[in-house]
Amino acid sequence: MNSLAQLERELIKRGYDGRLLADEPLCRHTSFAIGGPADLFIVARGLAELRELLGVAWAMAVPVLALGSGTNILVADAGVRGLVIVNDCHESSIDGDGLLIVQSGAPLRRLALETATQGWAGLEWAVGIPGTVGGAVAGNAGAYGGCMADAVRWVSWLHPERGLERVDAQALEYGYRSSRIKREPRRERRPVVLEAALQLTPGNAQELACKVESLTAQRKMRTPEGHCAGSIFKRTELYPAGLLIEQAGLKGHHIGGAEVSTKHANFVMNTGGATAAEVRALIELIQEKVWAAFGQRLEPEIEFVGQW
Repeated sequence: MNSLAQLERELIKRGYDGRLLADEPLCRHTSFAIGGPADLFIVARGLAELRELLGVAWAMAVPVLALGSGTNILVADAGVRGLVIVNDCHESSIDGDGLLIVQSGAPLRRLALETATQGWAGLEWAVGIPGTVGGAVAGNAGAYGGCMADAVRWVSWLHPERGLERVDAQALEYGYRSSRIKREPRRERRPVVLEAALQLTPGNAQELACKVESLTAQRKMRTPEGHCAGSIFKRTELYPAGLLIEQAGLKGHHIGGAEVSTKHANFVMNTGGATAAEVRALIELIQEKVWAAFGQRLEPEIEFVGQW
């Protein structure tokens, strides 16, 4: 019996029967609405479940992919081998000094709105970001002058080799839209964030509400609606990626069902029925055209996941 079949039997024995799905299409779980099947798929409803699922899979040498809201990734048409876990762990609490302890599956946008409403400043920049805390911590998500590195004080994660650890923000080695977690090229060796401690500061709830309203309006004006993964490329040292793509004449360019947004050129849209291969081909074309026109290398902000 192979390791995947052994894992399936073990998880059923542990009471996950009925929730454990085989060949679940990941297009149902990504913001691109693109992605082939996961060999095995399950939703973790709490941190204890998340730790157990990860631990059992790692012990059996089965590849694991932990997903939040499915943003900022492009899943291959052939899908993902091994176990895919959707993280639905979203509890949080905040003390009188503004230290927010939040589980990694919490939606960042909702968290930003809730804390601003309560009069805590420090996350209002995130009101338009659709990902979860775990992905935001790993990718140092940011917008409108703020980023996760400004707020993170410590992180609790499960390491595939060392188990449960708590590390301070310095250990994350934050960079622009990057961290020690995201820079680990071997996905099977990446730790999975369980909780994060974010330091917020007291603010005026009314002023924060006005800022949230302003940022929401700005984002609505600039961000296209539809199936996409957010910004495709990181900003270059000198220029925003969208500006370079637009100047290269690529707005509206498409390959199959994948199209460079006519509203914001750093978004690639699934206009209906786009494949992962079409999206990736368009991304590579953009890189080629921008390099040829301006000598600027565009680095993807999204990650390519699964069997390519």
